[in-house]
Amino acid sequence: MGTCLPHSSIGLIQVDTGVVELPGTSSETSTTGLDSLAKRCALYYTMGARFAKWRAVFRIDQKHGCPSNLAIQDNVWGLARYAAICQSEGLVPIVEPEILMDGPHSIQYCVKITEQVLAAVYKALADNHVMIEGTCLKPNMVCPGSDNSEPCSTAEMAFHTISVLRRCVPPAVPTICFLSGGQSEEEATLNLNAVNSVTAVSIPWSLTFSYGRALQASSLKAWGGKEENFEKAAQVFLNRVRANGLASKGMYMAGAVAGAAAESLFVKNDSL
Repeated sequence: MGTCLPHSSIGLIQVDTGVVELPGTSSETSTTGLDSLAKRCALYYTMGARFAKWRAVFRIDQKHGCPSNLAIQDNVWGLARYAAICQSEGLVPIVEPEILMDGPHSIQYCVKITEQVLAAVYKALADNHVMIEGTCLKPNMVCPGSDNSEPCSTAEMAFHTISVLRRCVPPAVPTICFLSGGQSEEEATLNLNAVNSVTAVSIPWSLTFSYGRALQASSLKAWGGKEENFEKAAQVFLNRVRANGLASKGMYMAGAVAGAAAESLFVKNDSL
């Protein structure tokens, strides 16, 4: 995925230039885009950007030992270099280490890998003198693999997600913006509500959303590329935003959005 112009109302730009296969691994990937990044960030700042985004992708594959130590170290170092460069040019880096849902792994194994990746991320950020208070984290929620048939409740997902974050993410991080990672729109909203409903332990961060498909899918379907459907699609999108806004406060009720989409939005091997 290439860079794009910053949105005028948000000032956000994706500055990585996509992924390439990482030699010496089992088809794992490395995110590119560090070349001339400082110059590009300086330009984007003059164009109105104030936040930047960089996505590193990790695949769980127990049979082939993925993610490998090589893939983890390569990708977290890239995230850290990107974050340091962004801050040097006045941009807030959104740090996105995404662990894909592909595979039959259990939620307990996702806990293990997510902890391993996040611990490496914050070690690399510290080594690169990144000001943690000036970053945002965009992680996956801790969920079982897409091919895992074991039942997993929203409460269990919330427990494991909060546990992992408390173990690995410094309290200095101001905001954690979850990605939906292929969950359905309703599932992503319910899970966001669940993590914001945990009261047994203290949570030092704002827990909110930065969804793509789980925010836009129903709206795009309602629009269908037809101008006469624009107002209907806009209302569908607004309803979904409001639902996630309530979930960010732990105030969403299941099914509160009429016609809430429950179909999976999972895309296999979504590394590009």
